[in-house]
Amino acid sequence: MKNWETKKGSIIYQVLGGRSKSFLISTQKKFLLIDTGRKNKRETLFKAMDKIGVRNDLLAGLVVTHTHFDHVENAASVKERYKTPIIIHKIESDYLGNGVNPEVHGTLLFTKFLSEIFSKRLIRNFKYEPAASDYQIDDYYDLRNIGINAYIIHTPGHTAGSISIIVDNEVAIVGDTMFGILKGSVFPPFANDSKLMIDSWKKLLETGCSIFLPAHGTNNNRELLHKEYEKYKTKFS
Repeated sequence: MKNWETKKGSIIYQVLGGRSKSFLISTQKKFLLIDTGRKNKRETLFKAMDKIGVRNDLLAGLVVTHTHFDHVENAASVKERYKTPIIIHKIESDYLGNGVNPEVHGTLLFTKFLSEIFSKRLIRNFKYEPAASDYQIDDYYDLRNIGINAYIIHTPGHTAGSISIIVDNEVAIVGDTMFGILKGSVFPPFANDSKLMIDSWKKLLETGCSIFLPAHGTNNNRELLHKEYEKYKTKFS
């Protein structure tokens, strides 16, 4: 199982691979789950968490980076199984509560074409089991409130309520705020507001993190993110 360890001893496990990743933070004998993947990965997720030693009393919470179906189809099951609270940006709370997706907009010529055709179909057909959120956050949330040495920042752009989790200012778990699929690029194929997304990259650089873990593709380093930020900041200014 892939994992990253900070200088302060926090460990980030990749508990789901494939097309949409999920991560688990281990810090101070507590755990925090980031996203849940698709429903066909439910048992894989639970087995990975069991292997690490996650129990009801040790899982401090589930953070939802945003409410597209491939990140939240198991949110209700995780909440029920582990009796754990769900943390989400306040803008996306109703989407989760109703089991629906925010709109999707392409950033490239091909994905713009796809989103124009399929966005409404995605919202209509890719519904998921609703889940009630317990913490609706805004621009910043200190996860030490629930026993985890990390914090959340609002990183809008991919969706209006996208958030990222910062662990010891070394590792950032970024959802779809950036991708790691194409070599030399972090630019997602879908984002509702590209300018806001580029501004969010700046926020992430300001944390001092050197490793950025997206939900899709491989991890990105600071040098690549900085290069991409410099490339796109004037284009979307």
